[in-house]
Amino acid sequence: MFRKFVYLLALAREKHFGRAAESCHVSQPTLSNAIRQLEEELQVPIVERGQKFEGFTPEGLKVLEYARRIVGERDNLRQELLALAQGVTGHLRLGAIPTALPAVAHVLAPFSARFPHIRASITSMSSREIQRGLDEFELDAAITYLDNEPLNNVRTLPLYSERYYLLAQRTDLSEDLIRQEAVPWERAAGLRLCLLTPDMQNRRIAEAAFRMTGRSVEPAMETNSIVTLYTIVRAGTCASIVPGQLLTFMPPHPELVALPLVDPDLSHVVGLAYADRDPPPPLAKALAVAAADADIAQRVAIGVADAMIPWRVAIR
Repeated sequence: MFRKFVYLLALAREKHFGRAAESCHVSQPTLSNAIRQLEEELQVPIVERGQKFEGFTPEGLKVLEYARRIVGERDNLRQELLALAQGVTGHLRLGAIPTALPAVAHVLAPFSARFPHIRASITSMSSREIQRGLDEFELDAAITYLDNEPLNNVRTLPLYSERYYLLAQRTDLSEDLIRQEAVPWERAAGLRLCLLTPDMQNRRIAEAAFRMTGRSVEPAMETNSIVTLYTIVRAGTCASIVPGQLLTFMPPHPELVALPLVDPDLSHVVGLAYADRDPPPPLAKALAVAAADADIAQRVAIGVADAMIPWRVAIR
């Protein structure tokens, strides 16, 4: 039955019988027959019948939930047995919200120094995709917001506080406002803005800040890429709301200004999250221990402070 669960998870992931079979390295009839056998054994319909894959029945969704737990626990057992025999090893699957991508190196550097043989894959995801990935055993750990929207069934480790800046063309702002070296959120609301897409929690944080000032914003452009935010502003098309981390790897430019947003002066905690299971997954636990020992908050704070020096020089 275990192999049938693996086939079922592949079908849920690919949403196509042929691609699911290919990912499992079996023929399509083999995969289809295995799922039919699973339906017979459990005496419930699992897949909606049609010319192609049309989804799962309510009973099938329950079976799918059970299959994820069983396969996930199998993977954890494998990691624990390998850790006993060889030390921590394997493949770390890490999700990260786009605004935290510049900080991923701070987290992985001490981890890789301790465990140089572990392979890591980093995927940019929204916070909701991260929750789903952790729930469905598709991620070992994630870097996401910890204090703005609830996370379920996870253990967390705070890493750093994210603060917010207005990135704009110098000509979009008065020289008097630039000299104050800060911009009220209410003033930013009056600009033509490019923001992250609504599925991104950073966008929802920005919208909440605007509402605190009694303003609502309809952005002129949207993107799910923080790099695109910078290039749009650089081209003079829009201003944007960006996390301080973006400024650590985007070069200052004499035509651009980056100013902290105030009134309200907001920050949100970004941290490591992984499944709340006992014992915890070995790879996730090892990552958390390495991150806790590395003082990520100080590293990130120093990086942002250093990055802001040339930006401040550029605005004078």
